[in-house]
Amino acid sequence: MTGMTDGTVVVWDETLLGYDMGDHPLDPVRVELTMALARELGVLDRPGVRVVAPEPADDAALTRVHRPDYLDAVRAAPDDPFFSGWGLNTPDNPVFEGMHAASALICGATLAAAEAVWRGEARSGVNISGGLHHAMPARAAGFCVYNDPAVAIARLLDLGAERIAYIDIDVHHGDGVQVIFYDDPRVLTVSLHETPLALFPGTGFPEETGGPGAEGSSVNVALPPGTGDAGWLRAFHAVVPSVVRAFRPQVIFAQCGADSHRLDPLADLRLSVDGQRAAHLALRALADEVCDGRWVATGGGGYALAEVVPRTWTHLLAAATGDPIPPATLTPLGWRDLARERCPRRDIPLRMTDDADTSYRPWQPEGEPDAVDRAIMGTRRAVFPLIGLDPYDPRD
Repeated sequence: MTGMTDGTVVVWDETLLGYDMGDHPLDPVRVELTMALARELGVLDRPGVRVVAPEPADDAALTRVHRPDYLDAVRAAPDDPFFSGWGLNTPDNPVFEGMHAASALICGATLAAAEAVWRGEARSGVNISGGLHHAMPARAAGFCVYNDPAVAIARLLDLGAERIAYIDIDVHHGDGVQVIFYDDPRVLTVSLHETPLALFPGTGFPEETGGPGAEGSSVNVALPPGTGDAGWLRAFHAVVPSVVRAFRPQVIFAQCGADSHRLDPLADLRLSVDGQRAAHLALRALADEVCDGRWVATGGGGYALAEVVPRTWTHLLAAATGDPIPPATLTPLGWRDLARERCPRRDIPLRMTDDADTSYRPWQPEGEPDAVDRAIMGTRRAVFPLIGLDPYDPRD
């Protein structure tokens, strides 16, 4: 890790829209509309922001995480209409022409963002098209073919990183990243998600705390369906800052899926755009506190394609590049026209807010707990003693 340069690297090129599974929830229009909104609001033109085009990750980078025979399968699958196995050619993970190239390009984009931060070329790096956190070493899962966060984290380890904190705020458990680094004490994986009792992928219980030699390096907050801004933010602040401070990472890596929103069709949390904005600002503040502002952010899930995702991830880009966007900001007319053209049957938002109150009650161990408090306590009891923290002390 070299000397720090202020500024942000945003890795973007329209070729990243080639990760397109067809008639599928993971529609690349959500990324297109995000980058268009951020550009129209001037976020990409801020001082210190560099927009750079990605290069695809090569096999050496991909095989730090994925098996070589899995890469061969990904390359071969589009040419065989009867292909089966490896989690491919399923409703969740349909094959498509150029699948390997498109997936490798997303990994390359996240690599570029992470390397820029590690080498001191930028304080933060963002790849909105990334965050494909479900992909396993030899299996596609949950719309994800290659696991770009894991590929980038592995690269930083190879470059000499000793402690990386991965924080996943997608509504689904960050299972692929957890599996890949479960036995590696150099990587702290933290995931806040809807309970696996109710939602894919069925993992992410508090008792999943890290493998032998890495006890306490895996942290899971499994939230009840219906959790809104106040409960989610209470849970975040009751767990995440404490475990990250104890770990003392050199870099924070954040997967910022937007599918925790109340309008998302694939899950049952109830956050607002305002709550998600507050989460991004909390991540930035934590990076400023513990690792001199070094953080890498990706997108992730999010299937309210025009109503939610572009606003949420534009707020993320603003958090990474400088001042937050005032919630009452109007969405530009030109962007609304583009959104109506791309998503003609959807409601196009007029402002960057849902007019939600993002205040929350800080967690306390006393009193009558609600379902969110019980989730918090489950995580603290499972993890905090392993890392020298008191699960019952709200100061920890």
